Amino acid sequence: MPIALFALTIAAYAIGTTEFVIVGLLPTVADDLNITLPLAGLIVSVYALGVTFGAPILTALTGRIERKPLLVGLMALFIIGNAAAALAPSYEPLLIARVISAFAHGVFFSVGSTIAADLVPEDRRASAIAMMFMGLTVAIVTGVPLGTWIGQTFGWRATFWAVTGLGVIALAAIATLLPNTLTKAPPARLIDQVRVLGSGRLLIVFAMTALGYGGTFVAFTFLAPILQEITGFSEGAVSLILVLYGVAIAIGNIAGGKIANRDPVKALVGLFLAQAVVLVLFTFTATSQVLTLVTLASLGFLSFATVPGLQLYVVQLAKQHRPGAVDVASALNIAAFNLGIAIGAWLGGVIVASSLGLGMTPVVGSVLVVGALLLTLLSGALDRKAETVAQPA
Repeated sequence: MPIALFALTIAAYAIGTTEFVIVGLLPTVADDLNITLPLAGLIVSVYALGVTFGAPILTALTGRIERKPLLVGLMALFIIGNAAAALAPSYEPLLIARVISAFAHGVFFSVGSTIAADLVPEDRRASAIAMMFMGLTVAIVTGVPLGTWIGQTFGWRATFWAVTGLGVIALAAIATLLPNTLTKAPPARLIDQVRVLGSGRLLIVFAMTALGYGGTFVAFTFLAPILQEITGFSEGAVSLILVLYGVAIAIGNIAGGKIANRDPVKALVGLFLAQAVVLVLFTFTATSQVLTLVTLASLGFLSFATVPGLQLYVVQLAKQHRPGAVDVASALNIAAFNLGIAIGAWLGGVIVASSLGLGMTPVVGSVLVVGALLLTLLSGALDRKAETVAQPA
């Protein structure tokens, strides 16, 4: 792999860290800014919404800019957003700073994937894209726990300063290592995205993605307070538990790709069913430290095992129903993942603020996953019906 590819991997690591590290810091941020946990949870939702709506619009608007200057500008925006978060004097400026970082996130992964593919021969493009996204996976395994420990030890602002430093390193790597002669793909027009959203079959899969992925975030957003207030772990133990969760996510992501290769619908039915069951179990195991660790490892595995299957299924259906906009459909499914995070984090905040309380967030999350399961069964039935109709022809 060319060394230029590692510049993209470093940037993906920084972006992945800033997205998820806030989960481990919610109690710390809430105490420091004197806000409630549900309000702190909105910090997760606002970021995810920024990615959801910012990515498709900004990708279309920046389509005519040369690739390398665009990436340099995106990392500069990322640095500004995280520095502003570190300096935020109160809750509202922190939300604005998170949105700024989210805008950089969405466009980076949209553009970065095409650049990674262009840096290598055609037969190595999939590996190049996987290398870039490895930065995101490694961030979940190492960056999020480390950032959580920094925030708990030196204050949450120190975490955002550390992420800002990662952004500076990534910007320098992009400016130094990426060639100036990157090919520029045709701009993704907004009208193409609207056409994809006009496909009922693809909308079903986008809903599967949002509900299935978002279901976990109803509880995961408030994982730190659950572990401290219900399970009885110390604040310092949370960062170590996030390492376990991150390792399970990495294993699930790899295993999920292998499981979904042959039949993504069948794989997703099994994975969503198991995910819903584990979320319900978490409500009962959360009072036991040993059982909580087992449950979280299972949940981490299952929540990311569905990702490859959902992406593969979207591409398969797009080739049938919107063959001229397969890349757009794939990008919109990434937006659906982030919409799910936003919905899950917001709904979790509603549950925490209600009479149900913190302990019921996993059960409510399982309801969303069951919704994804039902949509998967519906989509599979529609696939079989279409195959039956096509057979005589």
